[in-house]
Amino acid sequence: MAKKGMLIDVTLCVGCGSCVEACRTANGLPKKDKPSTVLDAENYCSLQEREGRNVRRLCMHCENPTCVSVCPVGAFQKTSLGPVIYDVDRCMGCRYCMVACPWDVPKYEWSKAVPRVRKCILCYPRLKEGKPTACSEACPTGATKFGDRQDLIAEARSRIAADPKKYEGTILGEREVGGTSVLFLADIAFAKLGFPADLPQEKLPERTHQVLSKLPGVILVGGAFLYGMHWLTDRKNEIALEASAERAGRRPCAHNSES
Repeated sequence: MAKKGMLIDVTLCVGCGSCVEACRTANGLPKKDKPSTVLDAENYCSLQEREGRNVRRLCMHCENPTCVSVCPVGAFQKTSLGPVIYDVDRCMGCRYCMVACPWDVPKYEWSKAVPRVRKCILCYPRLKEGKPTACSEACPTGATKFGDRQDLIAEARSRIAADPKKYEGTILGEREVGGTSVLFLADIAFAKLGFPADLPQEKLPERTHQVLSKLPGVILVGGAFLYGMHWLTDRKNEIALEASAERAGRRPCAHNSES
């Protein structure tokens, strides 16, 4: 199955905010008067003005995600369709994903009593139904294009070849950190647009493995400890729910998980 992705051409973006609004609607996020300029727990997509350009920020959906490799309980998963998704029921709140992400994407619901990690999931439910992402469908100028990742790379190369003076010459996400499902084209250096500079082309989980493989005893003990803490936290929540339901004279409702 071909992995899906998006190509975002900064030179075509007019900053209308249709992508941000479509993202909010598709994900049930709070409505706001204008597009957010930052990523946070209530904004999976943002629009920033940099060097006179409108620049989108969202999860890049790495081909080999570091968030997946560092999560001790498997809350993150790279799907065969391309999106990196998150299972809140597995999450133990360690926030290793936030530290490990080279794009500084995952955000935490700091203000909530039961916080979750929040980020773009590339409209995974829509992709499973054969639909494009909500943001690409809403884009009125073609600045955001959805399709197979390899086809998008070919399209980006074709645009650069057709007008080399217009574009900076590289495709952000083609090779950085092993490649991403979200790709960018621009007419100036990506570092000037706020993207991380000098990212390695190698897969970052390989670096993680190189470190962890030197500490097998620590990892085994630490992993067992983290799993135990996760189980205890879940059990504590179950007991609290059962006790609350018993006091109210009713049975507890089942907790739904995200997919």
